[in-house]
Amino acid sequence: MGQRTIKTLNINPMSLSLAPSKLKRYYDIAKLFYKYGRGDLIQDMPEITGYENKSSGETEPTEKAIAFAKDLEARGPTFIKLGQLLSTRSDWIAPEYAKALERLQDDVKTFPWDQVQATLSQELGLRISKAFLEFEQEPLAAASLSQVHRAVTRSGRAVVVKIQRPGVRETVIDDLDALAEVAAFIERKSEVAQKYQPVAIVEELRRSLLRELDYRIEAENLRLMKRTLDGFERVDVPEPLEDYSSGRVLTMELVDGQKITHFSPLVMMDVDGEGLAEDLFRCYLHQVLVTGFFHADPHPGNIFLTGDKKLMLLDLGMVSHLGTRMQEQLIKMLGAIAEGDGDRVAEIAEHMGTTGKDFDKQGFNRRVGLLVAENSGASLSNMETGRLLMEVQKAAAECDLLAPIELSLLGKTLLNLDRVGRALAPAFDPNASIRRNLGDIVQKRLKTSLSPSSLLDVVMETKEVVRKIPARMGQIMDLAAENKLRVKVDTIDENLIITSLQKIANRITLGLIIAALIVGAALLTRVQTSFTLFGYSGLAMTFFLIAVLGAGVLTWQILFRDQPDRQASK
Repeated sequence: MGQRTIKTLNINPMSLSLAPSKLKRYYDIAKLFYKYGRGDLIQDMPEITGYENKSSGETEPTEKAIAFAKDLEARGPTFIKLGQLLSTRSDWIAPEYAKALERLQDDVKTFPWDQVQATLSQELGLRISKAFLEFEQEPLAAASLSQVHRAVTRSGRAVVVKIQRPGVRETVIDDLDALAEVAAFIERKSEVAQKYQPVAIVEELRRSLLRELDYRIEAENLRLMKRTLDGFERVDVPEPLEDYSSGRVLTMELVDGQKITHFSPLVMMDVDGEGLAEDLFRCYLHQVLVTGFFHADPHPGNIFLTGDKKLMLLDLGMVSHLGTRMQEQLIKMLGAIAEGDGDRVAEIAEHMGTTGKDFDKQGFNRRVGLLVAENSGASLSNMETGRLLMEVQKAAAECDLLAPIELSLLGKTLLNLDRVGRALAPAFDPNASIRRNLGDIVQKRLKTSLSPSSLLDVVMETKEVVRKIPARMGQIMDLAAENKLRVKVDTIDENLIITSLQKIANRITLGLIIAALIVGAALLTRVQTSFTLFGYSGLAMTFFLIAVLGAGVLTWQILFRDQPDRQASK
């Protein structure tokens, strides 16, 4: 287990905005850091000598961790969302805190019925009795930004109505402004903080929250995801009702099911948990690596198991989009992780990120290699794919490599997905699933790349290259006519290579001459002459002695002359 370190944050109020509306938020943030930031909330990553970091599921929350969760909840929806994020980042915070923050995903106070009525009337332009045949006052669930009620439309269709908390948008914007200023201050003053991109993190949180607060976007996400999941028979999303929805109200079909965490192990024995986990993982690989549009918050509270044994994805307010190049890099990285190739993972991560002036390439490769080696072939019971991606990102930051924010988002998504997989089938192996599905994913990407729009891009790029060929050929011909055309070839040492080749050629020639003399001497021994040496033909013995002398010289050069050359080349 990695050692805990005490981290403190000193904020100079004079460097921040002193607007009265923000002073309270600065005070809240500073108070949180003072109360918890100096203790055991933040933990270092484990030393890379083994994968022993306990998951939050193995640790019970302490009294201080529970108090931290309550403090976040008391400070409003933005801090609740921050707590939800932290609950999935047990690589950053202590496990007992991660466990305490998990309740923020579900256990949030409701808002009064009169506010529900006012919001619905304002958004839909009708009284509840005119819009719905039935509408239950008691909410089914409450979240940090909204709460959900069961209802029946005038046509008799059972639905759920998601209603935004009154005033939450204005509160979130004020909170995000304060967090952005604090993050900018920290990034300016701390080189360590710069590696973790606090400004980029807050900006990503801003984009995510503001999109999540517009339910028209979530309705469109549901429609788009329904098309994305076409072909996955056991994974689906609810259908939104456009006439009953607006920016702050979202009405969708009622899902007959419960959260997967609500089912007992005995009930789960009658469910094909392994098959559902495989379908869910394959579905997310398809979202991330083929379409580039994926549900970014698949924690167990957002996935229902329906009565007909299907999985229903809920709460599509938090989604993400990936570009083609990023998808290709992630395919390579997930494949390398599944194969246990740490060197390849490090190489891909370096290619995806931006290296700083103090980038420690050797140290980064070593740390990632050890991480992947420790987790190679591990099952879901002791390895989480998402956590591994987060650890790779943290190793990159500590080695001065700026990894893209998409890597962190994908890590968070897969970490939540691993927890869902554990609930469905404890023995499910995500690495094996990646290996099984990666070939199919690559084929689907190839089909996508052959779409008319992609082929049009290729044609346009080819046209641009062809258009430039005559001008470039003209430049080459002009340089050749003026005797200015040069070809630059970089080699290790041209003179050394040429000298070595000459030596090789000379010695091969000398060896052939010596062999010819020996063969000639052997043939001349049969010729009788008056001149003899040692009782043999004098001419034959002369050739033989010359060959022996040449062989001796060649041997001496190889043994004694080449040795200094080799030492000099070193």
